[in-house]
Amino acid sequence: MSFASLKNDSFIRACLRQSTDHTPVWLMRQAGRYLPEYCETRAKAGSFMGLATNVDYATEVTLQPLERYPLDAAILFSDILTVPDAMGLGLSFLQGEGPKFARAVRSEADVNAIEAPDLEKLRYVFDAVTSIRRALDGRVPLIGFSGSPWTLACYMVEGGSSSDYRQVKSLMYSRPDLMHRILSVNADAVAAYLNEQIRAGAQAVMVFDSWGGVLADGKFQEFSLAYTRRVLDQLIREHDGAVIPRIVFTKGGGLWLEDMKGMDCDALGVDWTVNLGKARQLVSEADDAKGGAKALQGNIDPNVLFAPPAHIDAEVKAVIDSFGCPHLGEGHGPTHIFNLGHGISQFTPPDHVSALVEAVHRHSKAIRQRG
Repeated sequence: MSFASLKNDSFIRACLRQSTDHTPVWLMRQAGRYLPEYCETRAKAGSFMGLATNVDYATEVTLQPLERYPLDAAILFSDILTVPDAMGLGLSFLQGEGPKFARAVRSEADVNAIEAPDLEKLRYVFDAVTSIRRALDGRVPLIGFSGSPWTLACYMVEGGSSSDYRQVKSLMYSRPDLMHRILSVNADAVAAYLNEQIRAGAQAVMVFDSWGGVLADGKFQEFSLAYTRRVLDQLIREHDGAVIPRIVFTKGGGLWLEDMKGMDCDALGVDWTVNLGKARQLVSEADDAKGGAKALQGNIDPNVLFAPPAHIDAEVKAVIDSFGCPHLGEGHGPTHIFNLGHGISQFTPPDHVSALVEAVHRHSKAIRQRG
């Protein structure tokens, strides 16, 4: 498969701990409901899944934020729950209620019945990846993604979103054997899914461990981290002559950076509760020879985007300054990818995103000049 050469490779370089002339920036959920053009396209599609499963619509909305903002990466428009949907659990999105599964996985029979899906059921995702990559025409790299095995399990057992994780934690504590069975199936399915995205044209992949932070210490390592490692161990490292960076983001996972830095990935995402300077010392300045050194991604509070632009500018500068001057020159060293600490809110004023992106580029160039 032939694609245009990459014109802006700052995101890829930063993932690989190589120097860039500015800190690359992209936003979780950058194609979403805060954009009026997205809402118009979703209305035409009729539903979220109608949007996500239509290659043309998925391509259109993925590119929409890039038309507004000078972002340094695009991320596939899809959902983290496509894999369990393809297992036959019946995913739907009710307006204002979030994702729901028609069939939850709770009993021993339910657990024994699940298996990794036929990837052909996810062909619409891979076709969208190829379509988006072509439409980008080398402008910026395309990120593919999936939910982590643990995060997928949360939705599968709860049957949708949850405020207390009662069902999934009850299963985990009372029948850990069944939870390990779910997570094993999920890990192998996620690895196969991400590898197929890479073959279709994704230039980096990200594992969203959105609910890893709800686990107790010890349980995180056993039920989340171990299975994210299992995914990473199976991922394609290079494709079409290019290295494919791998990013892991665990919301609420700052406590476990010491545990996570040994994972076989290139970058770790952190939320707004993490001090970037301290994370840099622990993760980005770790021993390369031991595989511990990672790029850092994050981590401004998404609610900063509700403040006036002057305040957004000041908060962006604080994040840039917290990380400090990244690696300059040849070789490898500490690098930073600017992002939110979680997804952008649907109520965010679009002009405030402009202020954030412009501030990231301006302040990150200035800190490099100061050295």
